Amino acid sequence: MNPPLVTVICICYNQARFVEAALDSVISQSYKDVELIVIDDGSTDGSAKVIKRWIANHPETTLLLNATNLGYCKTFNKAYAISKGQYIIDLAADDVLQPNRIEVGLSAFRNSEIDYGVTFSDAEHMDEQGNLLRLHSDKHPHHTIPSGDIYKDVIDRYFICSPTMMFKRGVVEYLKGYDESLAYEDFDFWVRASREFKFVYTPQVLLKKRAVDTSMSKKQFKCGGDQRKSTLMVCYKIKSLNRSAEEDAALRRRVLYEIKISLKLLDLRLAFDYFKLLRSL
Repeated sequence: MNPPLVTVICICYNQARFVEAALDSVISQSYKDVELIVIDDGSTDGSAKVIKRWIANHPETTLLLNATNLGYCKTFNKAYAISKGQYIIDLAADDVLQPNRIEVGLSAFRNSEIDYGVTFSDAEHMDEQGNLLRLHSDKHPHHTIPSGDIYKDVIDRYFICSPTMMFKRGVVEYLKGYDESLAYEDFDFWVRASREFKFVYTPQVLLKKRAVDTSMSKKQFKCGGDQRKSTLMVCYKIKSLNRSAEEDAALRRRVLYEIKISLKLLDLRLAFDYFKLLRSL
């Protein structure tokens, strides 16, 4: 039996300083049956030039260039449409895979039942210069991280370091890709994927996540931001997906948390919209 092909989709937007390190981490994997697709989402900082220079020495890499900035979800779907791997890794161009990331991920799937569709792990958080800030498990200890059916857990609280995920192609096919109406992908992906597939956690550091001032995660707590509006949209999806009183209770806790954050940010319009959702539960 041939070893499975793993596709790494590396999405770059104004990450000229970091993209080479991200790409190097892919070709340095201990597992070698890897398809690398790098897509620049209309960068304005010279990222495309850096990528083209790197690809000159790695012509087996597929390069896609967006003429304008399409946003993360549309850009991922565009790259995914031409991918061939049985397993997928979504790699931001400012993050770095550990050399054994793919090998360990495949092992986690081999040791799990067929209904497991996503594996995720611990991570190092680093600054822009690559200096260690902390481990993800410092805030989210291994013994607190669930595996298996984690649907209710992902509604209730944050614990997955999103870029550590590796998922089966069937998960993306079932979800029909990322939801392009949203400003960011991970919360929606966790919710919709965990409704139908089980997740397995690996308590090893398999990725280095870079803290960059312009990253999407930095925009999560911005009044009037598209990301917070997207979170509300996902909460309405959760309402339609829930199947039990426990799941409804988890959604109420999530909505109350989002109301608290909205009021703290003086985002009164969004707080009102969350109150409307809360009343309907």
